[in-house]
Amino acid sequence: MQLRRVRIAGTGKYLPEQKVTDEELDIRLNVPAGWVSKATGVGVRHYASGQETSSFMGARAAEAALADAGLRFADIDCLVCTSGTKEQPLPSTAVFIQQAMGEQESGIPAFDMDATCLSFLNGLDVISYMVDAGRYRRVLLVATEIASAGLNWSDKESAALFGDGAAAVIIERSEEGQSSRIVHASLKTYSRGARFSEIAGGGTRLHASNYVADQPEPYLFHMDGQAIFRMASRLLPGFMDDMLKASGNRMEDFKLVIPHQGSAMAMRLIRKKLNISEDRFMDITRNHGNTIAASIPMGLHEAIKQQRIRRGDRVLLIGTAAGLSLGGLIFDY
Repeated sequence: MQLRRVRIAGTGKYLPEQKVTDEELDIRLNVPAGWVSKATGVGVRHYASGQETSSFMGARAAEAALADAGLRFADIDCLVCTSGTKEQPLPSTAVFIQQAMGEQESGIPAFDMDATCLSFLNGLDVISYMVDAGRYRRVLLVATEIASAGLNWSDKESAALFGDGAAAVIIERSEEGQSSRIVHASLKTYSRGARFSEIAGGGTRLHASNYVADQPEPYLFHMDGQAIFRMASRLLPGFMDDMLKASGNRMEDFKLVIPHQGSAMAMRLIRKKLNISEDRFMDITRNHGNTIAASIPMGLHEAIKQQRIRRGDRVLLIGTAAGLSLGGLIFDY
């Protein structure tokens, strides 16, 4: 096991004002009525508009997390943006979140960590070691995503899956006598699946200066959902067996499993492959959609607010991401 004495002190969430229903997307995608609901199982997702930039949304979620913890920004000594999309290539989105919170003169270090849909899980894993070691006292982890900006509307099934939003979590070192801790974490990447989910353009290989308006596809999101499903279906059981063995746990030990909310198909895959009962499974896909890296901390936030987990409960965070990567983290809330 990889025990770290770290606790979650507060959580927050922000959803854009614009709600987009399955029925509206049926019309936009020119598909038969009910097609989007059957294909995605979403119902309602949110799209950012106007002033709702990634940094704006991230700042609002961060402020909500601070309020939840009874803290001020001055009580934080590091801000990490754990997102799969960026507000702009340079500088990091975390810098703009700090600015959007009105703390541009604070000097608090701000940087990004990107593992696509597993960015939050990976950030929590890595940064928790620094908190446990005393390098940082409290860290604000923010996941803020605008998926709608890069959707390829000719790829109807993937376009219908995604939503926008932000979530934030504050972590701090657990005090003596507190049961909160991170128990174990694992991240594995199988780059044979690197092209299954990607935005190929916009970096140094296909630079933004090469963008052509009538050929936008390399700069839009592409996903081979069936290929991801087949690969994840094959790898997930062994990945979870290894995690359970390494941490000395059984699936029955988890009060709640909070997955990356990839799609209704992904939810069914995780529940079936890991044999998780519905009452121990956190599914917020129906009113959020796939919010990339924000989906796990959003699920965590909702689990706490709905009192589905209480202090001392053992929780599993798990998911897949572009790469193709699998990730899991076990903690005692």
